[in-house]
Amino acid sequence: MLRTLLLPRCLSASAGSALAAALAVAAAAALTMVATPAAAASRVKDIVDIQNVRTNQLVGYGLVVGLPGTGDRTNNAPFTEETLQAMLERMGVNVRDAKMKPANVAAVSVTATMPPFARAGSTIDVQVSAIGDATSLQGGTLLVSSLRALDGAIYAVAQGPVAVSGFKAQGAGASVSRGVSTSARIAGGAIVEREVPYALRSATSLKLALKNPDFTTARHIAAVINGRFAGTAHILDPGTVEIAAAGGFAGDVVDLLGEIENLPVDVDQPARIVINEASGTVVMSADVRISPVAIAQGGLTITVSETPVASQPAPLSQGQTAVLPRTRIGVDDGGGASLAIVQGASLQSLVAGLNTLGVSPRDLITILQTVKSAGALQAEISVQ
Repeated sequence: MLRTLLLPRCLSASAGSALAAALAVAAAAALTMVATPAAAASRVKDIVDIQNVRTNQLVGYGLVVGLPGTGDRTNNAPFTEETLQAMLERMGVNVRDAKMKPANVAAVSVTATMPPFARAGSTIDVQVSAIGDATSLQGGTLLVSSLRALDGAIYAVAQGPVAVSGFKAQGAGASVSRGVSTSARIAGGAIVEREVPYALRSATSLKLALKNPDFTTARHIAAVINGRFAGTAHILDPGTVEIAAAGGFAGDVVDLLGEIENLPVDVDQPARIVINEASGTVVMSADVRISPVAIAQGGLTITVSETPVASQPAPLSQGQTAVLPRTRIGVDDGGGASLAIVQGASLQSLVAGLNTLGVSPRDLITILQTVKSAGALQAEISVQ
């Protein structure tokens, strides 16, 4: 079943006409796409995860050196000086009584994601972020830092020059910045030292965890697998399908997984509307249904402007200049409310009705939530 997306974006308070045109285009595209007999089949590997086969989060602490005066100030970040002293003493340099105030060193947190089946000697990317008050990590180099998991064991060691995507420059009266200059990456900057064991070869069965649990999709997955290898797949719940090397399959579970992961599956999903209030983005699935409903929408804008006026005293009156407030208030009801009657049960009917109102994305969010409260919208609303 083909899904249709409606993606209005908030441009300005007077973007009603632009939104109306976008809704009309989306409705036409939706009608064209629905008429096309195409199947939204996905591969099994793209919609499921294998239970217990997962990534592992690693974290560490280290120092970035070689900064052009943009490092931590030791008055505000004393732990940077303490870490530097401890590192130098481990190298045989006695700096216990020295007063160091380097501006080219920054204390950082080092994080990485260790993928499953990562072997000792392989490399992974690391993320470096400033902990103290360093203003930029541009041009720095991360010294050897150990990366640990929650069990306290060291799984990787990171080191190398950092790559910063942002920058920051400032002068006496102006400054400019782009991106974040206190966060950086090192591609392949960590070497895996310890492996996480996975006993897949000895397993007699595996569980496939659906990324989006759904009864219909789980039934489709089991039907596709059993159609290829009878009796190998069983549904445990909407989010889990168990497979076992049975039904005359000659290999083990790993071989079976390699055979079924590319099988096409028709993915089903519940009707859902996702709203991002920060950006004014609304995404609707094609399964959104609406009962016949009348929608009235009107806008009220109140503008308050302050224009202070200076009152000058009369000549030789020994008076003082006073600033008098002057407030102007304007009210605009938007030309009155608009009324649209949405009839039918499809997304196209909803788009046509909202197109009649010419609403902005912000108003669209309010309308959808209100229609849902009225019981006329048969879809789940998710607000981000």
